[in-house]
Amino acid sequence: MSKKVLVLGGTGAMGVYLVPLLAKMGYKVDVVALDGGQSENPNIKFMKAKNAKEPAYIGELLKNDYDGIVDFLIYGTKEFKEKYRPLLENTGHYIYLSTYRVYANEEHPIKETSPRLLDVMKEEPFISSEDYSLYKARGEDVLKASGLDNWTTIRPAITYSKRRFQLVTLEADVVIERARHGKTVLLPRQAMDVQATMSWAGDVAKMISRLLFNNAAKRETYTVATAEHNPWRVVADYYNELIGLKYKEVDKEDYISFISPDKNSPYARWQLEYDRMFDRIIDNSKILNIAGMKQSELMPLREGLKRELAVLPADTFTAQSNTSRNMDIFLEKR
Repeated sequence: MSKKVLVLGGTGAMGVYLVPLLAKMGYKVDVVALDGGQSENPNIKFMKAKNAKEPAYIGELLKNDYDGIVDFLIYGTKEFKEKYRPLLENTGHYIYLSTYRVYANEEHPIKETSPRLLDVMKEEPFISSEDYSLYKARGEDVLKASGLDNWTTIRPAITYSKRRFQLVTLEADVVIERARHGKTVLLPRQAMDVQATMSWAGDVAKMISRLLFNNAAKRETYTVATAEHNPWRVVADYYNELIGLKYKEVDKEDYISFISPDKNSPYARWQLEYDRMFDRIIDNSKILNIAGMKQSELMPLREGLKRELAVLPADTFTAQSNTSRNMDIFLEKR
């Protein structure tokens, strides 16, 4: 009998590749997502949910006796403490989405044992905040202290995909929109020579699929990423070559003002200063070993971007975001 897998938040960057891969492996896959979805594959069932984390909804779902759960949902610190246990107690294997952003900038290349920001940072108000890098790390600690052993933690790096294209902290709504309209994108000068890791979602999905139901992966943590790394300047040059995106360097304080006009909100600054301005060079030997994969088999960044950008529908990312509008205002004053 086919194993049943529940993918929570399964239409995002990694889910769009993982779900069909799991179905191809013979699993029955139920996918819960805010925007629903559709598939002609009889092994895939999409379910639309406004709030997939609502206890009554999850309780009904878990009556389906899933053999495995891959959880791409986002939980704050308190929320995960309140909601994780029914998920673990009602499945054979639970995969928790953390992030490579948990790592501090203290060891290169980064290994799964490298220091985390949560453990080494003392700076306030950052360390007491609900920054993504911190609440994900706290979620890891909740699992370790749970007394249960049927979980695996994954830490993806930046993962580009069908509709996800990143450049420093910018996303496709700015990168693609400005390229489509022949506009210059503004990037923080202080980040341009910092090493960045960007993995293709198809490779990350394969890594996750080979962790699922693997007993050796339980109570373990894996950085699911490529070992390739490039300065942000090179990534920007790839976009310039592939879609004609022009870029100009500005001071990081100006850059932060475009993406986060609210000076009382520090999260955009923290993402830049505590991740994108850290050298992110990954030792991925642990995941490659258990997944039976080789670095030489993984998608090179330039080729992966070329592949995904070539099939991006022309009617996507045409509307101007607030960040893009702020860049226009800045450029008009110069």
